[in-house]
Amino acid sequence: MIDKSHGWFRDWLLAAAILTSPTWALAADEGVSTEAVAPQAPTHMSEDLRTTISKIVILPINGDASESVTGTYGKQTPGLAGGVAKGSGVGSIPVEVGHVPVNIPIPFLREIGMIVGGITGSAQRQVQELRDRLTEDLSDAVEQPLTNSALATDVFWGLKNVDSVDPKLFAVTTPIPEGTEAILYISIDELTLNVQKKEAIITTSATARLERLSDRATLYRREVKYEDRDTLNNWLENDSALWHQYRVFARHYIGREISAELYERIAQPAVLVPVPTDNIKSVKKNDWHGRTESLTPTLAWQFELPDAAASAVAGADVLWDIEIYDSSRPVYSAKRVPGLQHTVTVPLEACKTYRWTVRPSYHRAGDRKNGWWMRAAAPNSGSNGNVGRAVSEAHAYIQDFASLEIKCRR
Repeated sequence: MIDKSHGWFRDWLLAAAILTSPTWALAADEGVSTEAVAPQAPTHMSEDLRTTISKIVILPINGDASESVTGTYGKQTPGLAGGVAKGSGVGSIPVEVGHVPVNIPIPFLREIGMIVGGITGSAQRQVQELRDRLTEDLSDAVEQPLTNSALATDVFWGLKNVDSVDPKLFAVTTPIPEGTEAILYISIDELTLNVQKKEAIITTSATARLERLSDRATLYRREVKYEDRDTLNNWLENDSALWHQYRVFARHYIGREISAELYERIAQPAVLVPVPTDNIKSVKKNDWHGRTESLTPTLAWQFELPDAAASAVAGADVLWDIEIYDSSRPVYSAKRVPGLQHTVTVPLEACKTYRWTVRPSYHRAGDRKNGWWMRAAAPNSGSNGNVGRAVSEAHAYIQDFASLEIKCRR
């Protein structure tokens, strides 16, 4: 028997009403038209704005949670009530931000209880199993990556690498110090599980909002999403190993994207592609897929800037950041590398396939800006490493990096 007095039940009914009642939606639209609409905050940080704000306090906060109902038709997954109750009852988890204990709510736990999809028979049981595993994992693992504080920490360290910015990471209860120019609010807003027949798509959404302290004006607001997909069978294999890896890559991408868009990145179009070397040969004449017998291979790349882009960075020294990933995590990095090639200094493992990438780092007059990471898909293609095709083949973040197969040794 369902206790209809529970808050989650009322929330669920409200969500259902919003989705099914055209009259309600029309009334809401009419209500909005009678009120002044606030101007939309910029979603891009101009160089002028970057130069006016340098002292920033980063605060992890609770985002706006809402029930997410997605899929091909509107039938509840069996066990929905228990999943929602379990998720919404979690509340918050204790963490420490800068040695200051603070409860960081997990606002999206209820979302994964709301699963709708074109599912029948055994697929229903698989969806419910995946939903339950996600809920249990997010509620039980205090150190799990998808928390507001964890994401805020990544953004903090990203901004720490910008010479012109002085970031501080505080708990929400810590007084803002004098001299602070702006507050950067970081929140994970929702995590949705969208089931389309036998495929499950998991999406994590987060928001960064920069507010000027003097007048509380919103200077910048950006929503960042990270999405990956695969079959239900693959998500559930090996005790949901792909889900555990997904959490890490989602946080990795979102944290990097927020800090890059705020201050780090200079979006210059460029030709940036891998090239063969003496110990890396192309596979089937495709330079994006290399093969080597060396455990310390030499990576190389071609880089060209169009004339218009070159003039914007004229006089800058171009150095390079390099990263190598295995199927589940980063395993090697090198920073500020001169030239267009680099020999790996730590041996890789034989009989494994890695993904590698580089990005230009422009240094001029004590300032530094970074370009895009090298990917087979251009940044303006609709995916910048945040929309996956099949997580069991490669995670969204690394799927378009160059691949490097290390041959097995006899």
